[in-house]
Amino acid sequence: MVAAEEVEEDGPDALAVGRRIRQLRAERGMTLDALAAAVGRAPSQLSMIENGRREPRLSMLRTIAKALGVGIDALLEADALDERAGMEIALERALRSPRMQTLGIEPFRIPKAVPDDVLRAILRLTGEIDRLHDERSATPEEARRANVELRRLMRRQDNYFPELEQKARELLAAIDHPGGPLTQRAASDIAAHLGFTLHYVPDLPQTTRSVADLRHGRLYLSDRVSGDPRTAVLQALASRVLGHSAPSDYREFLRQRVEQNYLTGALLIPEDHAVPVLRDAKARRAISIEDLRDAYAVSYESAAHRFTNLATRHLDIPVHFLKVHESGTITKAYENDDVNFPTDRLGSIEGQLCCRLWTSRVVFDVDDRFNPYYQYTDTGNGTYWCTARVEHSSQGAHSVSVGVRFDDTKWFVGRDTPQRGVSRHAVETCCRRPPAELESAWRDGAWPNVRTPRTLLATLPTGSFPGVDTTDVYAFLEAHAPRAHADAR
Repeated sequence: MVAAEEVEEDGPDALAVGRRIRQLRAERGMTLDALAAAVGRAPSQLSMIENGRREPRLSMLRTIAKALGVGIDALLEADALDERAGMEIALERALRSPRMQTLGIEPFRIPKAVPDDVLRAILRLTGEIDRLHDERSATPEEARRANVELRRLMRRQDNYFPELEQKARELLAAIDHPGGPLTQRAASDIAAHLGFTLHYVPDLPQTTRSVADLRHGRLYLSDRVSGDPRTAVLQALASRVLGHSAPSDYREFLRQRVEQNYLTGALLIPEDHAVPVLRDAKARRAISIEDLRDAYAVSYESAAHRFTNLATRHLDIPVHFLKVHESGTITKAYENDDVNFPTDRLGSIEGQLCCRLWTSRVVFDVDDRFNPYYQYTDTGNGTYWCTARVEHSSQGAHSVSVGVRFDDTKWFVGRDTPQRGVSRHAVETCCRRPPAELESAWRDGAWPNVRTPRTLLATLPTGSFPGVDTTDVYAFLEAHAPRAHADAR
């Protein structure tokens, strides 16, 4: 039982105090039993104090200090008595940290026989574990920086990556794809070529889109998946084709996601087939994202993405792309046509509010969802034309738009639209600030309860694959893995 004078807790200085008591006792040649007898406590209780597992109250510290022949301040000093004691305290604290506990490393007693060099090496290793953990724990600010870096890379390359186009070309040749749209059977042939069988299951872990069993060559997908089944299969296989390893940080994770999506688009809309189609459309002044979507049986967003890959390199048309949530928040963006997107102080576009006068916002108010919506928008950086559609997903409605500068509108279907808007989003007095009359009337009489997305307030989940519950994944694989002993019976 704990004495009434003591509190069983790991106080912030418990380790340092305990270690100073032990060292002072050893310097005076006192055994643990002798000091325990002097302070009227059991040796086991005093041992817990010296090990930092119990923090004594002030009255007990005075008793211990008197028995050791020192003032109480000698026990409460922040600094360790020597370097060795300081290293032992630092290591014990590291071993007791939640981070080490999650790795399955239990605290252990540090024998006196352990050389100082070994302690230094272990401390450097624990420090490196902390550093790597922090690197792989992306805050919203770090995520925005990663998005900015990736967008700049995409702009430098006009969103065209020849090495990924070549990978797609080689993979299509390996299955003797005749050209044109990729069929569902062809997607299955790609999986077989890569050594995978497809398995649709009802219990896929909720934090995953798919799970690959690399040991047995099995690819698991949800039997309740909506949308294009080819996309789910190809996205899952893309990492294997590209030789991706577990990402070391959020930047690498994001880059891998972009590469997966790019390769998937290059397989669904092959460059060698799509470029002649687009060049012919340009010659006829009839480029249409809808026609590209219909020709290859993909979603409007997939067609829009793929158009941005090919438009500048093969058609000499700079473009911009926007995906905007129904709340007005920009979730994806790309531009190489100098359109002036709203940005934060880091230069990040994702997470910013799209101007309500842009095509990407106006389209939500259009009743006709069967036909595409076209609009010219005069901005402080010139006039742009956009084509947009609204698509729905589990995250709500999103608009997807592709736009070009006024001079390039002549190549597109929809250039004769009468719809026109004026946006000065780079100026504070645009739609982001209410009219003076409204502001004056309601500034002191309104208090909205903000509906802030949780992801804007929280750090991104840690781990090699942010947001994925690895325990759930491993348990799933264990449950579904072929049993060799069962087959033998």
